[in-house]
Amino acid sequence: MSSSILIISGSQTTVATLKKNLAGLGLGNVEAFHHFSATFDTIYNEIPLIMIVDVFEEKETVSLLNSFKEDPLFTGVPVLAIVDDVHIPVNWEAIHADDYIRRPFIDADIAMRVQLGILRSHRIVEVNPLTRLPGNIAINRQIQNRINSQQPFALAYADLDNFKPFNDKYGFTRGDEVLKITGRLILNIVKGKCSQDSFVGHIGGDDFVFITDPPSMEDVCRDLIDAFDRIIPTFYDPADRKAGFIQSHDREGHTKTFPFLTITIGVVNATGLPFSHYGEVTEIASEMKRYAKRTPASCYSVNRRSFRTQKNTEGPWTRNT
Repeated sequence: MSSSILIISGSQTTVATLKKNLAGLGLGNVEAFHHFSATFDTIYNEIPLIMIVDVFEEKETVSLLNSFKEDPLFTGVPVLAIVDDVHIPVNWEAIHADDYIRRPFIDADIAMRVQLGILRSHRIVEVNPLTRLPGNIAINRQIQNRINSQQPFALAYADLDNFKPFNDKYGFTRGDEVLKITGRLILNIVKGKCSQDSFVGHIGGDDFVFITDPPSMEDVCRDLIDAFDRIIPTFYDPADRKAGFIQSHDREGHTKTFPFLTITIGVVNATGLPFSHYGEVTEIASEMKRYAKRTPASCYSVNRRSFRTQKNTEGPWTRNT
């Protein structure tokens, strides 16, 4: 999930001008697309730092842009709209852009506008700097909004097992790569299974949260576990990969044998449950995650108890993949 600037414009002249002016800013890759719809795969793989959109070039651009900005995951991505002089003034209430630049002034102003847009988004929206996923404030807000609106949802709390020994052996750079690929896997799988009203957040470290509609959640967990377990061995050195374990240090500094990284997920199906505060949901998700950690393999645990009927003693269960 390296930093990137996305340009959406069918004008080769405009794209060339933008690339020339942005190349020296040190903000990451600059990628260009002719149509907004062509960006979706890229956006889900790498949340951009900023998007520069030729808003009036195609009729569908504004509607696609508005849908993009209405997604909780992408609300904080700043959008800079390119407009012609003939389009000023514009009804900005109907366009979910954060700023605009007139085409004749791109050469003079684009660098400043892009830098200000990125700084403004960092001040307003809390994101994890490593994965570019929303952080704790956004996570809690998303949960509370769903509770307040009585919207059915399922929440998953995931973390990685044996991550500290992995970090100690291979270093923080490789550990960061594992966290970035984990965030990317969660984002892609969640959006692939539940494109509407879903959410992915990064609490910090190796802790992640994702929200889907209840019917999609277990499919997401199964696909995530399958993808994680297939990809993670590639992060180990060949000798360790062949052995199936690593030698590293525990928290007391003792040398021990540790298995490969696994992912553990605790799930709360919040449909119909009388929650009033996001902390109640996250507490149960944490409980389910602790329950799932009894299994050494990657797994998920779902709470199936009804909080409306105290006599119901049905407990959580764990699914291994």
